Amino acid sequence: MTGTVYVVGTPIGNLDDVTPRVASILRSVDVCYAEDTRRTGRLLVRLEAGVPLRSLHQHNERSRVDEILAHLAAGRSLAVVSDAGTPTVSDPGCRALAAVRKAGFDVRPIPGPSAVMAALSVSGLPADRFTFFGFAPRRGNERTAWIEDLLGCRQTAVVFEAPGRFGSLLEELSRAGLSDRYAVMCREMTKLHEEIRSGSVAELARSYASEGVRGEVTIVLAGAVPGNERPDLAVLMEKARHLSGEGLRRREIADRLAAEFGLSRNEAYRVSLRVEGAPSDD
Repeated sequence: MTGTVYVVGTPIGNLDDVTPRVASILRSVDVCYAEDTRRTGRLLVRLEAGVPLRSLHQHNERSRVDEILAHLAAGRSLAVVSDAGTPTVSDPGCRALAAVRKAGFDVRPIPGPSAVMAALSVSGLPADRFTFFGFAPRRGNERTAWIEDLLGCRQTAVVFEAPGRFGSLLEELSRAGLSDRYAVMCREMTKLHEEIRSGSVAELARSYASEGVRGEVTIVLAGAVPGNERPDLAVLMEKARHLSGEGLRRREIADRLAAEFGLSRNEAYRVSLRVEGAPSDD
């Protein structure tokens, strides 16, 4: 008899987002491995789940592997959770789960919230193909290469950043050539002070240079549009007329054009002004 590892998605903010299946799994497993046992402990108390907690984070993941495999060999079921959202997505756990799979044990997903998916869903940017960049490296050549990859990415991109580094990242992206790139900033998603704001990278950088932010941030950026593939004006006008027919105002039309075609906000707004009958922004 062998055990099973359940990879459990937990709320990214609002605890009411726990699904009945997530609650059932967390109440029934033999051991729960958590990135932060204090944070997960509060969730388990709310769910009235008396499961034993063990830590599993970036500093001890390698040393936990033998322990996890021993539990599974004894037929015990385990849950793996991160601080918030879907485990292993820019969070620890990949090394342990790879070892579990290599040893032949069962690993099952228990879907739950994801900051990546939540931000994409409200961004208005194409999500049929996207690239997840995670957190920016702190410094050096790795950071430079990361920014260059983001600059050249032709798909919608999703980035995580900590509140204390958010403003400086936007400023650095602006200097690197992304100043006109359309972006959607999602902060404190599902929480009381949820904020979702859009604009060019430069506009957001100016806004948050003085304001600052609290809570981790998810940024969704439009993909790059190579200069030799710049959309024809007729294509832009056709799209703008279609959006006007859906009842969108000129500023909303401009936002959609900027997101889809990689235009600057000024360029997109100039196109929206040429659409006859489009509602004004007043």
